[in-house]
Amino acid sequence: MGDAEMECFGPAAVFLRKPERERIEAQNTPFDAKTAYFVTEPKEMYLKGVLQSREGGKATVKTFCGQTITVKDDAIHPMNPPKYDKIEDMAMMTHLNEPTVLYNLKERYAAWMIYTYSGLFCVTVNPYKWLPVYDAAVVNAYRGKKRIEAPPHIFSISDNAYQFMLTGIKQFARY
Repeated sequence: MGDAEMECFGPAAVFLRKPERERIEAQNTPFDAKTAYFVTEPKEMYLKGVLQSREGGKATVKTFCGQTITVKDDAIHPMNPPKYDKIEDMAMMTHLNEPTVLYNLKERYAAWMIYTYSGLFCVTVNPYKWLPVYDAAVVNAYRGKKRIEAPPHIFSISDNAYQFMLTGIKQFARY
């Protein structure tokens, strides 16, 4: 669903899916899977960085903010390529670990995209403010769509449950 198809969501579109331009930029961002890691850090919890060396059970990572951190080997975690930043379903990530999940939720929250799927579950982060994602236009935009046809939202979950219920009633009525 590109930007044109997202118009049916009205002003809520920017709170539901990252723009096509941003998706294209992320796909074209250089990425080295062999050296891209999250490293544990007491203040921030995890920082993105580039693996400098790994020896004797220790790993040295240079963070994107210029800090060099040496930790135990098990305190670094592989990062996902930038195309997975703000991904709508975290089950699709190449690397599914604590820092990648937290980073994705943080990035989506920073863009006010409060709904994210994790496999079968819809994860919601409370924005502590009103967002225009609950009006009639948004309800109508989700009506009758399969979960994969629209961005994550509680309306998608509820409409899918309703559609399955109707399908079940129709199938039961045949007997």
